[in-house]
Amino acid sequence: MSVLSIAAIQVDAATEGNLDLVEQEIRSVAKRFPWVVMVALGELVIHGASLARAEPAGGETEQRLQALARETGLWIIPGSLYERRDDVVFNTTPVINPDGEIVGRFDKLFPFLPYEQGVASGVDYPVFDIPGIGTIGVAICFDMWFPEAIRTLCAKGAEVIILPTMTNTVDRDVELSIARANAAINQCYFVDINVAGAQGNGRSIVYGPGGELLHEAGAGREVMAFELDLEHVRRCRDRGWNGLGQILKSYRDAPVRYPLHADPAARQASMKHLGPLAMPQRQGGATGAANEGEGRTSKPRLSIIE
Repeated sequence: MSVLSIAAIQVDAATEGNLDLVEQEIRSVAKRFPWVVMVALGELVIHGASLARAEPAGGETEQRLQALARETGLWIIPGSLYERRDDVVFNTTPVINPDGEIVGRFDKLFPFLPYEQGVASGVDYPVFDIPGIGTIGVAICFDMWFPEAIRTLCAKGAEVIILPTMTNTVDRDVELSIARANAAINQCYFVDINVAGAQGNGRSIVYGPGGELLHEAGAGREVMAFELDLEHVRRCRDRGWNGLGQILKSYRDAPVRYPLHADPAARQASMKHLGPLAMPQRQGGATGAANEGEGRTSKPRLSIIE
């Protein structure tokens, strides 16, 4: 059997300065669950969502995590870090093997605009292999709202999607539905690790390749250690989940074209009627005078800040 033994750690974290805590949590997992092969954490859990904490690739934080991987013998997916390259900042997940080597970096494809300003979009779809186990893909938080991104990773062979997330907003329940849909339509395990405490509202989730719920965490700190049977993924993709749709084969074999996926310029022209991607502004009464701070007749709406 090809089994990925993984611990997803939902950290009860402060808004920043959590590297010592993360190291402590990973060491604890290595001691408590010696059968675990990989640990994964939530988005930006170590330094928080401050661009001022961006480090160069191979900086101090990555070096400490590499040393920790060698110490514990674990694959480490440490959430994500803001990483600066040639004056451009990316939201990046490094993948560190048990020898302390960084075998890949995944740059978030879709920064959470208009909120995550100043972060560049990634362009690659990296997957990596764990010898004797299987193929893993990584995406970050908002990326899962774009089914094309997850489908591309799975079309490249990913059997498990690891999704570090930082969500503290009212749409977490919607994200759970999206995570389930991604698992089912790509016949993969989908591991969505959120943060807790001052950073997020938790509810990390794990779904199987038929969209079946394996575990949903609560709102606080939680260590979720489990085994993912990748032979089950391969059987679902070969025969269909419970003998039903063979989705990835149908995607592969159908003569269907996606012209707006292939050509960004055509996509932008086709959807230009949507207007600019901009921060929503305060809305007032029928006259709209609240934008000038007066004449507000409607009640305040629940704000969403991330």
